[in-house]
Amino acid sequence: MTTPNGDRSDRSPWNWLLIVPIVLPLLPFLFNHDEPRLFGFPMFYWLQLAFIAVGVTCTTIVYRMTKRGR
Repeated sequence: MTTPNGDRSDRSPWNWLLIVPIVLPLLPFLFNHDEPRLFGFPMFYWLQLAFIAVGVTCTTIVYRMTKRGR
């Protein structure tokens, strides 16, 4: 549904950046290893924490780039 004047606020190309934290964990070749270990933790576990950081970073960038001046 569009607004009455036809101006939509969700058409920013920055929104495409939100695809990264969705697709990244779906690529099993990234974390299907036991090595390298970080502080004794296998790659799978610490890479999951890295995915959280990537998601937060992408969301913050999209928010800052698409918010309107208030």
